[in-house]
Amino acid sequence: MGTDLRISGGDVVTPDGTRRADVLITDGKITGVVAPSVEVSDVGRTIDATGKVVLPGMVDPHVHTREPGFTHKEDIITTGQAAAAGGVTTIFGMPNLTPPTVTAKLLDEVFELYAARSIVDYNHNPAATVVEEIAGMADRGICAYKVFMVVDTGRTYPHPAGTGMHNHGDLLRMMDTIRPTGLPFMIHPHDQALMDYIEGEIIGGGENTPAGYAKAYAAREGVIWDTAVDVLIRLAEAADCHIHLMHMQTRRSVDAVRRAKARGIKVTCEVNHWTLFLGKWSDVEELGPYALSYWLPEDAQAAVWEGLVDGTIDMLSSDHGPHTREEKEVGWTEMWKAHTGTPGIQYQLPLLLEAVNQGRLTLERAVELTATRPAEVFGLAGLKGGIAVGLDADLAIVDLDKSWTITNDADLSRCGWTPYDGRTVGVSVERTVLRGTEIYADGVVSGQPGFGRKVTPTNVPVAAAS
Repeated sequence: MGTDLRISGGDVVTPDGTRRADVLITDGKITGVVAPSVEVSDVGRTIDATGKVVLPGMVDPHVHTREPGFTHKEDIITTGQAAAAGGVTTIFGMPNLTPPTVTAKLLDEVFELYAARSIVDYNHNPAATVVEEIAGMADRGICAYKVFMVVDTGRTYPHPAGTGMHNHGDLLRMMDTIRPTGLPFMIHPHDQALMDYIEGEIIGGGENTPAGYAKAYAAREGVIWDTAVDVLIRLAEAADCHIHLMHMQTRRSVDAVRRAKARGIKVTCEVNHWTLFLGKWSDVEELGPYALSYWLPEDAQAAVWEGLVDGTIDMLSSDHGPHTREEKEVGWTEMWKAHTGTPGIQYQLPLLLEAVNQGRLTLERAVELTATRPAEVFGLAGLKGGIAVGLDADLAIVDLDKSWTITNDADLSRCGWTPYDGRTVGVSVERTVLRGTEIYADGVVSGQPGFGRKVTPTNVPVAAAS
């Protein structure tokens, strides 16, 4: 049997470390990782990766495609284009759609859209708000469930009715219901009762501004996050349910997860691109609503990076959250009307790898954060997340020494803007390969809608790091 594709001469990051090697691919699978001197007959095509680094394609479990219901912001095709350009080969969509994904029937309909329109491989995280639907959704081959512990103030999006859960009894009941499926329960932590009080004080004081919004969500060292995280960890322990916490952004929350893991509680967690690269006060001052999501004070920033390096934080996901300029612009004077969230799937990998160049973390740790751990946590370790024989040939070929400038004009999201416009980055994604097929090269997305395939768990999700 011949070899369809040989990627030659690159520095390949494998589970055994980084080494100069060639990657051999046949029928969409990795069939060998060999020394460049090894002769291989009957090679269909060769890609020269000399001087480049070859990484596993990124597995991004937290992506807002906005389809169906909000395709004026983004859709599955444009999400896939941005993903391919950013070295992302697998995405999980989020349920805050219209209609929200709260039943197995609606989940089937969303999967039909992905099958027809996705450029990259995919799954979808339905909202776990209807107890009777949990088993049926698991039968559809999902990798996780999702809920938001937040109600929007002054707007109805991006956290629409039907996707939220706040009552502690309801959360415990849902954990008990999810536990037999063996799947992770992804939760956006938030203490809404505290937030109602804090927001009321700030808005009442006339600070309906980006600065007021930023201060509200970080108020009292992030109390709305810390109390929610503490409750969720205790409930997960009581239910013996694997929870996955989103938006880690305070020192106490990171410490709480660190302690919970040491006690063997089934908890994993993530940070998002805006946490690491867009969370400073200067970003809020300069970009206002375009920078929000949230602001992280210096101590919180330091805690997140510590957790990222020491393994407390399991992964980087994008929380790719496009909105139109009109939906953002209102925030300069009425921030609580603006839709919060930022696009980022196209740039998170180069930004993280630039942090590698700066010595903030190792290249191997970056691969764990973007590919290995997401695959392990969501049951895809036998399929995705690494460069090893038998896995899907999902690869990002990266130049760690190529400077370029991010611009709105080159952004592939339907919303047409990026909060990183004008930022110079020293790392470039040169090519993206999905199951042995090149879907992005030299600035051009060649992947076609419908090429993406649904991925389903191949083994038991892993809550504890190996």
